[in-house]
Amino acid sequence: MYYKPVKSTPKVQERFVEPIKQMIEAEPSFGYRTVASLLQFNKNTVQRIFQLKGWQVRKRVIGHRPRIEALPSVATTPNERWATDLCRVWAGRDGWQTLALVIDCHTRELLGWQLSRSGKATTAMSALEQALIVRFGTLGRVPTPFLLRSDNGLVFTSRAYTRLVRGYGLRQEFITPHCPQQNGMIERVIRTLKEQCVHRHRFETQQHASRVIGEWIRFYNTRRPHQALGMKTPATAYALAA
Repeated sequence: MYYKPVKSTPKVQERFVEPIKQMIEAEPSFGYRTVASLLQFNKNTVQRIFQLKGWQVRKRVIGHRPRIEALPSVATTPNERWATDLCRVWAGRDGWQTLALVIDCHTRELLGWQLSRSGKATTAMSALEQALIVRFGTLGRVPTPFLLRSDNGLVFTSRAYTRLVRGYGLRQEFITPHCPQQNGMIERVIRTLKEQCVHRHRFETQQHASRVIGEWIRFYNTRRPHQALGMKTPATAYALAA
């Protein structure tokens, strides 16, 4: 007589389920690695619960996209290459606002940001100066020149902006026109910001938007772990590298 093995129903460790459920209800875009790191659970356990509960974040389907050969926006040490870009945010009664961001390509830390009704160079200049103050404590020529990557838009090629960049001792590095993937790091952060913050709030005013975005950026820098940083936060990565 032969016995057909019966596959047992997978068991879920209930003591892990509720904290995980609460976190992904609050932050639906978090993957299992981020949840595991924030809750300090074993990532394999969290991944298993995600699979059994059907909570896995679906990967975006990407078809074939011809790409030109390009240098990635990465760096091996802090202050070797920064990147900057702009995006638009709806702020209710105050209408469309321009958000300028500056990131360190090694630590992935968002060093400077500015939300303004103006989409002119002054917004990007304010974000850059904030980044310099955050990183170096003051405004002035940087100790060692480094690269600042951006697109070729009117803001970053304006006389006022290029003059400011040169004045602080930075060297501009422009991506190939119509190739935003060459500035992929800041583009990815903007997408994450929109998914996890902007699209989840109905901002009533510029002040409201600025407060919520500022809180998210602090969370991003000091609490949100990054797989590319070995599940460390940007602030921790900079502290270890400095």
